[in-house]
Amino acid sequence: MIPPAFEYARPASVDEAVRTLAEAGEEAKVLAGGQSLLPLLRLRLAFPELVVDVGRIPELRGVREDGDTLVIGAMTTHHDVVTDPLVRRHAGLLAAATATVADPAVRHRGTLGGSLAHADPAGDLPAVILALGGELVAQGPRGRRTVAAGDFFVDYLQSALEPDELLVEVRLPKADGWGFHYEKFHPVAQSWATVGVAALVRRDDGHIAEARIGLTNMGATPLRATAAEAALTGAGDTGSVARAVESAAEGTHPAQDTAASPEYREHLARVLTRRAVLAAAGMG
Repeated sequence: MIPPAFEYARPASVDEAVRTLAEAGEEAKVLAGGQSLLPLLRLRLAFPELVVDVGRIPELRGVREDGDTLVIGAMTTHHDVVTDPLVRRHAGLLAAATATVADPAVRHRGTLGGSLAHADPAGDLPAVILALGGELVAQGPRGRRTVAAGDFFVDYLQSALEPDELLVEVRLPKADGWGFHYEKFHPVAQSWATVGVAALVRRDDGHIAEARIGLTNMGATPLRATAAEAALTGAGDTGSVARAVESAAEGTHPAQDTAASPEYREHLARVLTRRAVLAAAGMG
């Protein structure tokens, strides 16, 4: 289909992009890698008066260290996230999950920030950032502000970003020493995950000392499986892990759609959480 008509701007800096968004108000959409926005435009599910292309802003790309924190520019492509040595060393869960996103063509164009700002609960990366305890930094006319991942995803396709704000970077505490695994079920190659599970596990003396579990597509936003996280503390074998993850779907609100029923998604959450935790803990 042909998208509706719109004006186009391509700012050269973050400051220019913020000014452009502030002048346009709620009638503007940000174009990052285009892998989410362009399909919406073609299907006429979005009708912006202005599209602001931030793809040529160099300060929005790249990965750097800031003490115990990893800082990733919002326009860093999925491919660069997967291959970056700092990400692989300090946030291996993000690299592993990003490698499962769509296909190589999408991973070379799509961006980390674009995926997170789109706030699709079926996307792989929001639940990963949630499990990693990440923070998202937005810049607007009033300056910069940092939003915890748990507060950033507000509702289905809705983030905490104001219309005049731009997501500029993602900050992740280094997860050195944690085991990790991303497990998802998608019946057709390159399709959205029916359910996905991002697991981080820290072991002490052969037992799980702490677990963090992010759930993909189990509600209107990414969720933490907090009941399962608590139950996993002290688990030291496959049996105790299996019992603990029976609570993985507690507090979730999975949708009913053509892909699955809520009951089937709850079943998948339990099965995939068990697989992901066992793999992350080295018990699989």
